[in-house]
Amino acid sequence: MDLEKRPPHEAAQQPPPGQADRHPPRAEGCLAVAIRLPVRIVVLVLVVPVRLLWDALTVCGRFLYYRGVRPVGRAIGAVLTWLFKAVFVWPWVGLWRYVVVPVGAGLAWLGRMLVVTPVAWFYRAVLTPVGHGIAWLALGIGRAVTAAALGVGAGCAWLWRYLVAIPAAWFYARVLTPVGHGIAWLARVIGSGAAAAGRGIGAVLTWLFKAVFVWPWVGLWRYVVVPVGAGLAWLGRVLIVIPAVWLYRAVLTPLGHGIAWLARGIRTVVSALFRWIFVAPVVALWRWVLAPVGRAVAVVAREIGDALGHAWRVAGHISLVIGRFLAKLLRWIFVEPVRWVYRTVLTPVGHVVRDAVWRPAAKAVKEVRRATRQALTSARESVRQARADVRRMLFGAPRQPVPVAAAPGEPVPVPVARREPDAPGTRTLGSSTTALTKD
Repeated sequence: MDLEKRPPHEAAQQPPPGQADRHPPRAEGCLAVAIRLPVRIVVLVLVVPVRLLWDALTVCGRFLYYRGVRPVGRAIGAVLTWLFKAVFVWPWVGLWRYVVVPVGAGLAWLGRMLVVTPVAWFYRAVLTPVGHGIAWLALGIGRAVTAAALGVGAGCAWLWRYLVAIPAAWFYARVLTPVGHGIAWLARVIGSGAAAAGRGIGAVLTWLFKAVFVWPWVGLWRYVVVPVGAGLAWLGRVLIVIPAVWLYRAVLTPLGHGIAWLARGIRTVVSALFRWIFVAPVVALWRWVLAPVGRAVAVVAREIGDALGHAWRVAGHISLVIGRFLAKLLRWIFVEPVRWVYRTVLTPVGHVVRDAVWRPAAKAVKEVRRATRQALTSARESVRQARADVRRMLFGAPRQPVPVAAAPGEPVPVPVARREPDAPGTRTLGSSTTALTKD
């Protein structure tokens, strides 16, 4: 039986049954085989107490969290929530519900009675007739002004047509047009003569410009500058270029080849010296000392890590077995006796208390609550009746609509009962003020 529990990623990488393992096990040296068993034994002896202590602390921490910290936190949260509501929420809710809302309703009723109703009556009885009269007067004045403006505009148009437009059209057609045609013909004749004279003057000026500014410079370039430049180029090639090429080929090239050969030799010697003095010792040290020591340290470290993992998993199994044994022992010693006492003693006593004490007390509380609710309802009805009587004494009874005379053979409409105390339902402050405003 394999006591080493594989990690999940290694278990997921295992090939399914019936298929050969594509990755053969890695080869291990004698050093790994020699140190594996002692290291695992030592690590297991050291890790088991640590794992037992860790599991015990984990169980205690979970028990304290679920049985102590979380219930206490919930209780503290409930108390803080109640205090917050009692200090910041409920006072403002009571102020809004029992102070601001009634005062606002009273102010709204006073505003309707003292401002809205008089203003509406003043608008309907005074401002509307005055506005209609002003609109009728303005309409009459506008129509008169429009008629007068139309008459004056027609007269001005007639005068403009026969005093300005017709004489101006005759003057343009009979006087200005012939004069303009004559001026245009004279301008065409003068322009033709000026164009011919300009072409002749331009030809003379062009010939003078070439004779003074172009032809002398062309002759100087063709017969002086070009021959002198050709001679200077021949002298430069004979005196400078040919000697320089000979010097590069016969002197500088062999000298450069010799310097390059010498530099290659010096570089080869320096490279060989550097290799045998520095590189070869470092490579030998790495190959024959550092690499073997590193591999040995890696093997030891890997084996210690594997041993720690194996020991931790084995200690987990041991801790699980010990924990289950202690849980069963605790259950046999404490839980089962407590359950027996609860089922045999406390449950019958609780049923007797529930049937003999709790249910009669709850029934009595319900009866008291029902009687209190009925008393509050009666008091509310009495307050509404008193408020309706006071409103009737202050404002009088509401007016009844006058029935309209019906045609012969039609029934006379009967007025609908208002929401007064004699009606099935009582009238509230809002409904009464609305009815008064509408009336």
